[in-house]
Amino acid sequence: MTTVVEATTKSDPFHLGGREFQSRLIVGTGKYATMELMAEAIEASGAEIVTVAVRRTSVADPNQPKLFDFIDRNKYLILPNTAGCYTAEEAIRYARLAREVGISDWIKLEVIGDQRTLFPDTPETLKAAEILLKEGFTVLPYIGDDPVACRRLEDMGCAAVMPLAAPIGSGLGIRNPANLMIIREFAKVPLIVDAGVGTASDAALAMELGADAVLMNTGIAGAKDAVSMATAMNYAVRAGRLAYLSGRIERKLYATASSPITGMIE
Repeated sequence: MTTVVEATTKSDPFHLGGREFQSRLIVGTGKYATMELMAEAIEASGAEIVTVAVRRTSVADPNQPKLFDFIDRNKYLILPNTAGCYTAEEAIRYARLAREVGISDWIKLEVIGDQRTLFPDTPETLKAAEILLKEGFTVLPYIGDDPVACRRLEDMGCAAVMPLAAPIGSGLGIRNPANLMIIREFAKVPLIVDAGVGTASDAALAMELGADAVLMNTGIAGAKDAVSMATAMNYAVRAGRLAYLSGRIERKLYATASSPITGMIE
């Protein structure tokens, strides 16, 4: 039997970079205890897009065990990312490598500006995005929750904007919902909340605020039961999207009776 949430998902596809997806959850591949656990969690998540760190994967060495031995590339879109890069030049180099070895010409662009917080370096991200876009990449940039930076990336031609919810791997959840709402108001490209999601309620809130999708890795991989958490995130993203589309009630300072009292017989 098809549930209401599943039916709504099918009638509300996620469009990104000229492609259509049913899932609005994007997952990473790092920090799992084993490759087998990673594969099981990805399956449970319902995700169709899986992101892979180029510089942390032996993508160019045929003699090394391949992450892709555990991911069906006919089932999932592999989204290479430039995690661990601290300059535009570094990020561009790894994006080109991912394309050269046949992974994808889509790239999740990350240029880190601070080693402790892993916050993005906005000027370097903009610089890298401009060059990669000219080279024909589909660019999905990780950026701070800065509406101005997001607008500039969108205007440049990025396929989405990906503001953080909180520092990478922190699990703090959404720290600045107001900025995400501002970004949602003007963004014409998909808004993907990236980084900081710790549990299912964080994912649901991101979607309720109007995010088109959520990207996460540590929130699932770092859970005590990664497969169960992946399942929870799957449902949370769907439920949050359905709640957003439904239109929540207005927040009021005082109570409003659920049952009308006018016209009642004394």
